[in-house]
Amino acid sequence: MLAIQSKSGPKDVCTPNILPCRIHHDGPVAASSRHWAPEISEDGKNTAYFRGRKLLGREVKIPKGYKGVVVTETDRFVKEDGLDIDRRRTVDEDDEDDEEDDEEDEPVKVLEETAVFQEIFVWGHEAVPEADHPFVRGIEEWIAFADAIHSTSPVKSNDPTVEDRKGSTSSV
Repeated sequence: MLAIQSKSGPKDVCTPNILPCRIHHDGPVAASSRHWAPEISEDGKNTAYFRGRKLLGREVKIPKGYKGVVVTETDRFVKEDGLDIDRRRTVDEDDEDDEEDDEEDEPVKVLEETAVFQEIFVWGHEAVPEADHPFVRGIEEWIAFADAIHSTSPVKSNDPTVEDRKGSTSSV
């Protein structure tokens, strides 16, 4: 399991860019405008050049009520009652089948929030990434999933046998 811990003080604001190439680096870079200078062309398209290749970008906005965060992995774990959850107790033969205790012992790793963002740019070679691009679709599906599990509105269904969350049968 993971837990996100906010960094104390002001957070950096960034705009992540998903490039259509593999770069063997993970983290911030001090890119000068000579190497990375995205711009909006006259026809309204986001255009950039990377190593001489023309890239066209799609902006994906983070919806109101959500925020994008950039996190950094730490070596810390969430503490409970002053003891690290990561400390595993010795399991004796009688406890081997006790699944509840095993779940309680799962360590919760701390990720530190280092920056926030409100949009992501997904770039494609010579063409704007379509709405079914894996990153674009993944973000939209994740937000729809989060809305569904955190929603308090009743379930809507065409099936009269499906009950809404309040226990009454839903009809459309």
